[in-house]
Amino acid sequence: MATTSDIRNGLCIKYNHDIFKIIEFLHVKPGKGPAFVRTKLKSVTTGKVIDNTFSAGHKLEDVRVETHKFQFLYNDGETFHFMNTEDYSQIELQKNTLDNPGLMKEGEVVTVLINSEDSMPLSVEMPASVILEVTATEPGVKGNTATNATKPATVETGATVNVPLFINEGDKIKVETEKGTYKERVKE
Repeated sequence: MATTSDIRNGLCIKYNHDIFKIIEFLHVKPGKGPAFVRTKLKSVTTGKVIDNTFSAGHKLEDVRVETHKFQFLYNDGETFHFMNTEDYSQIELQKNTLDNPGLMKEGEVVTVLINSEDSMPLSVEMPASVILEVTATEPGVKGNTATNATKPATVETGATVNVPLFINEGDKIKVETEKGTYKERVKE
């Protein structure tokens, strides 16, 4: 059993007959009344995100998880295939259980959280940022780089990321996986 003081990002809990992963939380101490914790929970079975408020000291049933390194192999539509880097066993996960599947390129090593009780994969944690090549974007015009204007660019995985105007096709960019936003251009 855990309490609200144990809440942190990535913690998996049982709530309403389902397993949820805490995405965001905020501990609030109002001037009047008891403290509470505002959370954003993502269901690991359906991918649905809900907001919930727990009063301070509320008991939570946490789920024991193991972390394993897996390599992303390929996807065939809604199913993503991963291989364990230690024993080479393979697992399949549905697209709705992944946080940002559009930024995952083949060969990427990710951390998979697995329920210790029944060995079911719960969620996939990607690295903080990934380096991707821009495959399609409008050409940048010289002189337009002084403002914070952005343009859409398609990266090698097929995802669309807003990038500054000076980014051209063939450039490699670093993308923040949590929000799917452009971070910087990568020099080779």
